[in-house]
Amino acid sequence: MPAPQRILSPRRTERETEDFDRSLRPRSLDEYVGQKEVVKNLRVYLQAARSRGEAVDHVLLSGPPGLGKTTLANLVAKEMGTELVATSGPAIERPIDLLVLLRSLGPRDVLFIDEIHRMSRTVEEILYPAMEDLAFDRIISKGVRKRAVRHKIEPFTLVGATTRSGSLSAPLRSRFGILFHLEFYPPEELAQIIQG
Repeated sequence: MPAPQRILSPRRTERETEDFDRSLRPRSLDEYVGQKEVVKNLRVYLQAARSRGEAVDHVLLSGPPGLGKTTLANLVAKEMGTELVATSGPAIERPIDLLVLLRSLGPRDVLFIDEIHRMSRTVEEILYPAMEDLAFDRIISKGVRKRAVRHKIEPFTLVGATTRSGSLSAPLRSRFGILFHLEFYPPEELAQIIQG
């Protein structure tokens, strides 16, 4: 009789941990359990964007921790056949940090910012023209001469996740075309998730 496999090992490498975490997450919206109204509406938005060959409108996911915001962000990228670039609000300390992320995006890629409510207002203001005009301005100064240089960026989808939607500024919130609030799972869906 073969020895039972250990599911959790204190010696797992970082790669093994990432692979294990990925194996727990659904690989498509069809595998996603719960949040039925959110998933139903998200399918419509994704299908419309795919049929037009465009990026999905920017998405704001709010709700308590552990309800699937990160998973949904991953699925948006997978369903669109694009890359996901993930970070968190506190990790984007300076405007240049955000600019580097924006410049790294390919066409229709998804930029996921977890805890978006914790971004500084200075960084947040860089997002406004990026979300609306697919551009950002950079000030270049040489001596007494200053000028703004406009940089275009690829069409992208920003998926913001927050546990405190009331902490988001009104100007930032208004730039999201798709807003979803995730609810707690009922017991039958929790059982389905646990059973895998």
